[in-house]
Amino acid sequence: MIQTLTNKATWAKYWDSLKFALYCMTHPMDGYWDLTHEHRGTYAAANTILIITLIVRIMKLRYTSFIFMTVYWEEINIFLYLASVLFPLILWVLGNWGLTTLFDGKGRLGQVYMATCYGMIPYPVIQLPLMIVSNFITVDEGSFYAVLSAISLIYCALLIVTAMGQIHEFSGGKNLLFTVATIFAMLVMVFILMIFFSMITQGISYIVSLVREMLFRL
Repeated sequence: MIQTLTNKATWAKYWDSLKFALYCMTHPMDGYWDLTHEHRGTYAAANTILIITLIVRIMKLRYTSFIFMTVYWEEINIFLYLASVLFPLILWVLGNWGLTTLFDGKGRLGQVYMATCYGMIPYPVIQLPLMIVSNFITVDEGSFYAVLSAISLIYCALLIVTAMGQIHEFSGGKNLLFTVATIFAMLVMVFILMIFFSMITQGISYIVSLVREMLFRL
């Protein structure tokens, strides 16, 4: 483990794979093909991009001008705020991999995760400077902030969809179809989880009430 951390070749590959995310951002078709098929991407870089995205998301709460974002800290749960990114990410990765595996998709579970994380790179790249700029613009220039903020999210979505097509080797139409199917699968998984946790909650409530009744009678 220590040898790996001190290995210059390992760090060089890590930095190259991290910088490659910017190439994927500007050349998505070639970039995402090389990401997995030519092994230009690494899980370390993918995890780094995800962590940076989460950090920037939290920083937005603190450093975005109050003109564009009003934050009530007493009402914010940081863990739930981060889960709003991580939970959809997990559902997307599992849903896309599960569906595409049944229909000759070439991408593995880890590759779907890696490509999805690489597709999130526009968020920190755009949102970080935008967060700083928000403190130097007026309300009248708010449309500039809103448009760029929306572009960062749309850009991420387009990159992720493109990445799925490249790693699974799907045509444009088939990729779009499986994108819609993946979103539907995510909704189904959310529904199943809601039913599961509802049953667990009811079961625990029943056991607690039963124990209380037994203690009362004793």
